[in-house]
Order: sequence, then C-alpha cells, then structure tokens
Amino acid sequence: MKDYDESSAFLGQWGCFQQVVFFVLVASIIPNGFGVFSVVFLVDIPRHHCLVPEANLTEDWLNAVIPIEVTDGEEERSSCSRYRLDVVKNLSSLGLIPGRDVNLTQLEKESCVDGWSYSKDIYQSTVVSEFDLVCSEQWKQPFTSTVALLGVLVGSFVSGQLSDRFGRKPVLFATMAVQTVFTFVQIFSPSWVVLCVLLFIGGMGQISNYVSGFVLGTEILTGNVRVLFSSMGVCLGYAVGYMMLPLFAYYLRNWKSLLLALSLPGLAYLPLWWLIPESPRWLLSQGRVEEAEAIVRKAARWNKVEAPRVIFEKSSSPVDEVRTQPKEHHNVFSLLRTNNIRNTTVILCLVWFTLSTGYFGLSLNTSRLHADPYLSCFISAAIEVPAYISCWLALHYIPRRVSTICVLLLGGVSLLLIQLIPQSLPSLSVALEMLGKFAITSGTSQMFTYTAELYPTVLRNTATGTCTTVSRVGSSIAPFLIQLSVYSRYLPYIILGTLSVVSAFAALFLPESFRRPLPETIQQMHKRERFREIVDPRSLKERTVDTVLFRMVMGESMEPEFPLHTSDMEMCPPSESSALRPPPSDV
Repeated sequence: MKDYDESSAFLGQWGCFQQVVFFVLVASIIPNGFGVFSVVFLVDIPRHHCLVPEANLTEDWLNAVIPIEVTDGEEERSSCSRYRLDVVKNLSSLGLIPGRDVNLTQLEKESCVDGWSYSKDIYQSTVVSEFDLVCSEQWKQPFTSTVALLGVLVGSFVSGQLSDRFGRKPVLFATMAVQTVFTFVQIFSPSWVVLCVLLFIGGMGQISNYVSGFVLGTEILTGNVRVLFSSMGVCLGYAVGYMMLPLFAYYLRNWKSLLLALSLPGLAYLPLWWLIPESPRWLLSQGRVEEAEAIVRKAARWNKVEAPRVIFEKSSSPVDEVRTQPKEHHNVFSLLRTNNIRNTTVILCLVWFTLSTGYFGLSLNTSRLHADPYLSCFISAAIEVPAYISCWLALHYIPRRVSTICVLLLGGVSLLLIQLIPQSLPSLSVALEMLGKFAITSGTSQMFTYTAELYPTVLRNTATGTCTTVSRVGSSIAPFLIQLSVYSRYLPYIILGTLSVVSAFAALFLPESFRRPLPETIQQMHKRERFREIVDPRSLKERTVDTVLFRMVMGESMEPEFPLHTSDMEMCPPSESSALRPPPSDV
C-alpha cells in the first residue's frame, strides 16, 4: 500500500520539475509582500495644520494664527484648530503684534473650516491628504486599513473552500487576478467610500492566493524540499516583496503612482499558468487518477527519469476510497465533526489569531520606530529574514509543538517587558519590540506548515483557510489596537504580550506532526500525544525498527510509508504500531 510520496519517489526531490514549481510559486508570493502593507504608506498621516486662505495678514499674524500645543512634552502647531480668522484679520489691520499687544491664550479658536495644509516633506500625497481623513474624520484612517484586512479575511475563508472544491490552481490565479485588477482600479477612486470598496475586493485576493500557492506547493513537493518551500521559500518571497515596498514608496511619493507600480507586476504572472500544474494529491482525493498520473508523467519527462507503467496502484487504499466516492465534499463544518478535530481546530484558531494580531500590529506600528517611515518599514521587513531562517531550522530539528510554545513565550515576554524600560532608553524598547516581531513572525511562518501537516488532504485547504480567516479577524482589529496607545503608551504591548502567553499554554494540547507523513484521509489525522513523548529522545528510538530508521529520525532522508488508520494503531501495542509506521525525516 503506497501513498503519494512513495508512489512519486522515482521523480526525486529536486529535479527540473520541482525546481520550476518551487521558484515559480515563490515568485507568485512576492506581490503579497508589498501589497498587504502598502497601507503603511497609502494611509500614513502627513504633518498638517489648518489652511489659512489668502488674507491681508502681517507676517507675525501668519505665523501666530495656528495655536501652539504641547504633545508628549514637545511644542508643535495645532493640527485641528486655528484662531478665528475674522478676529485675527481685525487685529492685524490695527497693527497689533501677537504675544506683545495681544494675549493669544484669550483668543477664540475655530476648527479648520477651510481645510488643511499638508506637509510634503515626506509624501507628495496620501489617501489621508486626498480625502482629508484627519481631526473629526481621523477614525477613517485606521478603518481604511481594517477594510483592506477584512477583505483578506473574507478571501481567506472563501478561497480555502473554493480551492478544496475546484482545485488549487484555478483559485490561485483567480485571486491573483483580483489582487492585480483592483489594486490598479483604486487609482481612479472618486471618494473615500469607493476606495474602501475597492480595497475590500482587492484584499480578497491578497493573502488568499498566498494560501492557495502555499498549499499547492506543499502538496506537489516532497521530502526536505517541501519543508524548505513551506518554511523558508514562500516566506522569503513574501519578505522580499515587503522589503521592496519602502523602495517603491521612497521613489513614488504620490499614492496613485505607488498603486500603479504595485499593480503592474501582476501582469508578469499570466504566463505562469502554463508552468504551474494542478496538485496531484488533490486530483487523487477527487478520484481523478488519470489526470494525476498525467502530471506525474510530465514531471518524469522534465526530470529525465523513467516513470513506472503503473504509478498509482488501484487498491483498496484510503485514497481509492475517496476516489470511489467523488461526490462527498467537505466544508468548514467538517472541522467540528469529531472531538479530536474540533479541539485541534479551536486551539489552532486561537494561536493563529494571536500571531496575526501581533504580526500586523507591530508591522503597522513601523512609523513609531524611527522618524523616517521608509527606514522603519525596511527594518520591520528585514527582521523577518532571520525569523524565517530560524523557523526553517526549527522545522528541521525541533518538534512543532515545542517550537510553537517557545516562539509564543519569547514574543509575549518581550512585549510585556517593554513597559519596564525607562523612556531614556528608547533603543532598548525598539530592540524588544523587534525581538517580539522576530518571534511572532517565526511563529506565523511555522503555523502554515504545522496546520497543513495536521489535516488530511480533503480538509487541508479548508482548515488552512479557516485558520487564516480567524487570524484575519485579529489583523483587522490591529489598526485600532495600535490606536490604544493614545490612552496608554504600553497598552497595545500588554494586550499582545498577554495573548501570546495564554496561547502558549493552549498550544500544549495540540497534536504533534513532527517527522510524520501527511495524512490523506480524516481517519489518519494525528491524535494527541503526551507532551513528554515529543521531547524524550528515547521515544524517538522506540519508534524505529533498526539502526537505519534511527538514523533517518536523526535527519537522513527516507521516503515515508503510508500511515495506518487510527483504528489500526489502536489495535497494536505502542511498540508494534510505532515499528509499522516509522516517522519520516522529510515531514
């Protein structure tokens, strides 16, 4: 009885076919990096004050018509008020000098009835300056980011079920098209409301194609290449796009020019339709064996290897059971069907929510790290590179549950410690915030792999989409969470840190998937183990049948056998079931 990994083992792990799939899918992720965080520059608030229309005022009164306010111990011009212009005109015509002849504190103030004047030191224009999203309308500024992330939420949920129903490849390209087209159309927005609608639709294509591309690569690639792709490949592609964003924004300081530059790369991905295949695993789960074999035989030609006469044996395997019942479809309610799946799903949703809230909250907070928003954005993006590399190492050598708990605790403790740092050491606070971003980014990257490994093929994309949907609820509230710093500077860090610590304890009850083959059916979904089993080296040795398998556990590459049904495992003593199902080193 063979599973997909064993049946396609003759292809090898790093032939021409795998290389093309690897790099093309990684390239398809790059637009997500600079697309999702474009709101950092699109809706940033330039320095501004009330517009003073052409008036016959002396130079002294032109400088004094905007009141001086104290903010965080520093004096600055008021952003939302001015002295009554008619009164100032009369005082100026009388030749009185402000501050000497007139006590400014006694003058009546008024709102910015004539609009605002925006500084162009950093930006030529932003969405905020275009639609005057300041003062009484300032709530629209974080809400604009939230609308885009709500689109991502809906897209994550819908794309997960659609790709499980209609295939990974069609949904990948459909969401990529949505992202490209609606990013371009935003340039012509006549109002803030129209812009929000377009941002919402464009957001539906943002991380949605990330999820579809991730699952597609995870199911096509095998062995260590699959781990490399899921833990570092797509994540570094995302980080490259993220680091390109401040470069685009630095040279294109008009928000419409920036959107145009971010939408054009999407056209370059049209030819990829003929390079990226459908997932053979998904085709097998739908009973389309002939199409799956055609893709594998094409891969064999690309890799210049000879395919066996029969690739997928027609036996009464769990895959064939799915093939004989192609009309049975699964949806989000299948994730609540059994107690085992239900508990795993709830805990994963909590962890995803925490990591996403922290990740987007800290990423959207970049303007507070440095006076230069372009440098701040680059620092926030660059810290993700070592985070992804450490995630890749952790996925190779550390059990999934242990590493998940560790990154949550590291991120949570780092953020909670920020409130203890004196204001005279701002660089230390920034270092702790970046350490928290490092941990949370590493955990976010790992959760895609962890989630994909826990669920069977028929539920994998629905589960991943559902978890990302819950996580997008966290990302959607992140812009408003950052605004809580108005009431208490450390409140956002306290909330994020507490969530991380609570999630770390909840992760203790997750199943383990380290060094196990991907499940093909719901019956094969991993059951929870005792925590000590995944950290005790003796337990790893007990699961092997000879020295070769033990060396495999320590990191040597061997193809996994098809896992037993849960019922078969329960019928065997622990030592026998472990010997029949050795943990593969490539998962």
